[in-house]
Amino acid sequence: MIKGRDSSLLSFSEIVFQNNCKKITILLTKNYNRYIMKWVIKMIKSFSVRNYKSFKDEIVFDFGDIKDYKFNSHVIQNNLLNSAIIYGKNASGKSNLGLALFDITIHLIDKEQIPMQYSDYLNGNSDEPYAYFSYSFILDGNNIKYNYRKSEAAKLVYEELYVNQAKVFSYNFETHKKDLANLSLIDAETLNFDFRDMNISVVRYIANNTYLKKDSIIKKLVTFVGNMLWFRSIQNFSYIGFFKGSEIITENIIKNGLVTSFKKFLLDIGIDLPLDIATDPMGQKILINKFKNRIVPFWQSASSGTQALTLYFYWSHKFSEVSFLFVDEFDAFYHTELAEKIIEHVSKQTAFQSVFTTHNTALMSNQLLRPDCYMVLSSNKLTPLFKCTEKELREGHNLEKMYRQGEFLE
Repeated sequence: MIKGRDSSLLSFSEIVFQNNCKKITILLTKNYNRYIMKWVIKMIKSFSVRNYKSFKDEIVFDFGDIKDYKFNSHVIQNNLLNSAIIYGKNASGKSNLGLALFDITIHLIDKEQIPMQYSDYLNGNSDEPYAYFSYSFILDGNNIKYNYRKSEAAKLVYEELYVNQAKVFSYNFETHKKDLANLSLIDAETLNFDFRDMNISVVRYIANNTYLKKDSIIKKLVTFVGNMLWFRSIQNFSYIGFFKGSEIITENIIKNGLVTSFKKFLLDIGIDLPLDIATDPMGQKILINKFKNRIVPFWQSASSGTQALTLYFYWSHKFSEVSFLFVDEFDAFYHTELAEKIIEHVSKQTAFQSVFTTHNTALMSNQLLRPDCYMVLSSNKLTPLFKCTEKELREGHNLEKMYRQGEFLE
């Protein structure tokens, strides 16, 4: 977790507004728009979960469920959603879907975790003893299918991996039944499993105990998961993944020489503050507002919205390393115009996929995204807006007005 400047703990996430196109590189040929170097594409294709928290039945997040709109094409990469916004009533499961997506970070990597990932793990109305997870990735031209079951957050029951539809392994942690016949597909055929810790994921065990080539599927999978980031601007600004530990945001801004950039960032969105650096009685450099008649510590005087923006700015300088971003209730303290600017900035990033949750229907606009990017979560089902109506949605449609008028069936 991360601190503001006084004693407030914050979670840290970062976003870079440059177009860091590390996901897709286009070959320079006569028809360059048709050619994509598949080996530099890293994305989640689909995800499903069952018997987890509020999801008794299976819920699917299909990033490939898109339509052939001709506008805002930047939000689609490799025929997959690169940006999405999830709507839903209170207690519909928006936050739980984000936690489910990031459950993989608990057992594959050693990064930041939060208590919410562990509490009320299995659905209260289900008789099933396990939660079921399924991830489909595309990693540099390879289709990866990773499935597992858990009885609780830190207890794997079953795990299996497929590469390009070929089964690499399966392992049952309760019966110890295993199928390791195709470990050669990931260059792990010589690994000795006889004495391995039965509480460790097979994928993690291979990653930690095998000499892996730079282009190893396992290395790419673990690296992708290790760079996934979930954060929110409410409830102590908690975060999941990407990093482990705490840091004082304003100290980070000072240390990295970003005070001028931060001041400009605030000014660009209409917040004009006389930011400066001072030294407190303990000899620590702190961020201040240097007003005409007095000096006020920045964090102490900042509103909830300004603190949330500071967190956003802090995370923004790590976006070049992020593989997948999930921001829960991202605009809880934002004015609509500010929320629009953030969506506009992040949706133009091609280096990572981003998902936001919100209640703000003013963001439901074809000027920002498009109907296949807006999702409605209701009755344990996630549905893109264009499938919530029989009408053929066009660029000129007022999506928010249609939503408020009940055009989109939930």
